Amino acid sequence: MEEKENDIHDMSLDEETLFIVSQTFKALSDPTRLRILHLLLKGEHSVNEIAEKLSLLQSTVSHQLRLLKNTRLVKFRREGTTIYYSHDDKHVIDLLKQTIDHARHT
Repeated sequence: MEEKENDIHDMSLDEETLFIVSQTFKALSDPTRLRILHLLLKGEHSVNEIAEKLSLLQSTVSHQLRLLKNTRLVKFRREGTTIYYSHDDKHVIDLLKQTIDHARHT
């Protein structure tokens, strides 16, 4: 018997997968969160660094990072009293890069 190719078109979408995909796109639909993720493409940053580089309030950055963390788009590590954030999923980063390329395509 031939093994069936693991093709996305052959996979059914269960409710949990649909929910996760929709929440991911929802998280990516906010310009501030996109700016934060774009910055994190270059490496990890603390909340203060992100706020400074993007000219945002620390409270705004913290709020957006919490949403990104809840959707597993960013992860963090603690070093002393400072928390450093980085992107958590190469697939989403690839999607972000491809979408940026698409938007710039003329």
